[in-house]
Amino acid sequence: MKIKDVKVNQKSEFTRRCIGEAVLKLLDSNDFSKLKVSEIAKRAGVSRTTFYQYYSSPYSVLTDYLNIILSEYILCSENFSNNRYFDHSHIIFSFNFFDKYADYFLTLSRHKLHAIMFEEINAFVLNHIFPEKEIAKYKLYAYAGALLNTFLKWEEDGKKEDLEQIAITLESIIKK
Repeated sequence: MKIKDVKVNQKSEFTRRCIGEAVLKLLDSNDFSKLKVSEIAKRAGVSRTTFYQYYSSPYSVLTDYLNIILSEYILCSENFSNNRYFDHSHIIFSFNFFDKYADYFLTLSRHKLHAIMFEEINAFVLNHIFPEKEIAKYKLYAYAGALLNTFLKWEEDGKKEDLEQIAITLESIIKK
């Protein structure tokens, strides 16, 4: 990859993150159905044309933002071999990683936008784990759903439960 391509990709990701964060900030005080592209663009510091260069709707912004998060997750989890997705240490890693983006997940949950999370997590599982492993895809779906739902409830409840115990419980359920 050329240096110019790297700079373009970095600028593109920065712009996409700014737009995503603008949507999240606007959702603090607005209903999702009432978001307007002009408000999002203004909050993100971009033009409407730039918004539409990347997205067709606020929904597509939130979908892409999760894909940015998942891309970072892949990079950060490379030290785990593919056969360790169900291990205790990977569950702990996943919760700690996604905790950095708790605002995103909790905002989507508050606005009843769970479909975005489940659709993108399922696509992630199929595209990044299933092709590499001889794991039944429905076991992966079950694991991804359990991990996401447990993470959301843990965050919503103020992270009161011991993460070690949650990991032990999830690991025992999925490894049966």
